[in-house]
Amino acid sequence: MNWTEICIHTTNEAIESISYVVQEAGASGLVIEDPLDLVKAREAQFGEIYELDPKDFPDEGVRIKTYLPANSHLKDAIDKIRQEINALAAFHDLGKNEITFSEVHEEDWATAWKKYYKPVQVTDNITIKPIWEDYHRAKENEMIIEMDPGMAFGTGTHPTTILSIQALEKYLKQNESVIDVGSGSGILTIAAAKLGAAKIHAFDLDEVAVKSSKANIQLNDLASEITVNQNDLLKGINLEADLIVSNILAEIIVKFVSDAWSNLKNGGYFITSGIINDKKDMVLEELRNAGFEIVEQNELEDWISIIARKRQ
Repeated sequence: MNWTEICIHTTNEAIESISYVVQEAGASGLVIEDPLDLVKAREAQFGEIYELDPKDFPDEGVRIKTYLPANSHLKDAIDKIRQEINALAAFHDLGKNEITFSEVHEEDWATAWKKYYKPVQVTDNITIKPIWEDYHRAKENEMIIEMDPGMAFGTGTHPTTILSIQALEKYLKQNESVIDVGSGSGILTIAAAKLGAAKIHAFDLDEVAVKSSKANIQLNDLASEITVNQNDLLKGINLEADLIVSNILAEIIVKFVSDAWSNLKNGGYFITSGIINDKKDMVLEELRNAGFEIVEQNELEDWISIIARKRQ
């Protein structure tokens, strides 16, 4: 399959809104090239996986890159994205607002990024390792998650994923049941299983993500403990879980808060991540309105995670 890369040259303030537009249009994968990342101070607790190259970044503004399959629906999807981004001019400074396109061959896309992806320790006890890298446990009880994300979102190195795994490590108990909403490459699903969850249901709307989740679950020999299905958030799902985890955009999280409540046991935890600071209050309000108790909020590199509890 061939893919079309859509590159949007815009401003930092428009990133969240444009990301939402392209995700709603069905785009797979998202790259943000922000020159501020070249000078941003970063925590060194878990290390960096590669050095940034200034040549990959614009001189001003930011570039948002995303991908659509080159099929019969491509023109309609591009027209919709262009119209909705232009409409955002009423709310944001869009800067240059230049949209360009290029063709990407799947075989190139699936392998070129691998040179940047190295083993990364995301908590004191959990390390994520790409399958093509050699790695030996630093200590006896270290849990290794084998990953080959392919074209699905989720290498495990993004701050939102790290925050999610740290919350799972803190709040998930042995033999509890888990739902992962927006499973991507399956990283959180696998982490939950490694941490002792007995039964896990993972859902993603993207067919590529569902396939990637299943493949990575097989890599970690966890197929018997995890069920992966294609689904739109929790629509039509009627389960009873001890914990629900979701690492997606804030605008998407607020859409299924009531469904999360319905699928949680009394006293169960709802872990949400993928939230920027400007959207935090929106998510908190929705959670409280549904009856959740806010247990904890954490921040890493400007990203927020919220842990909420279903009141008894």
